[in-house]
Amino acid sequence: MNRHHWNRVMATGFCLAGLNASGPTAAHPEMVHPDNPLGQTMEQMHRTMTETPISGDPDRDFAALMVPHHQGAIDMARVQLLHGKDPVLRRLAQEIIIEQQAEIELMRLWSAKTGH
Repeated sequence: MNRHHWNRVMATGFCLAGLNASGPTAAHPEMVHPDNPLGQTMEQMHRTMTETPISGDPDRDFAALMVPHHQGAIDMARVQLLHGKDPVLRRLAQEIIIEQQAEIELMRLWSAKTGH
């Protein structure tokens, strides 16, 4: 898959997810308010993902893009733990942090092992 085709696939995926070229929060401008830490974490995740070099290798690109995606989820979960009150959501946030950190480590180990 060449870079142009991969970029089209990614753009289609973002559009289907309610995203556009202006970022994930463009459809929800209230998310980018300086007092909204969840919006800030989403903006950082999107920025990091769009800055990640794409190789055209589906395995390499999956691992490379999922690391910032998972880090974004971890950052959002940390915001939940700092500000959230609901015990069910707080427990979910704790689980997300543990599970997604482990998955990031797995992807980094895979990348190191395969030379990607």
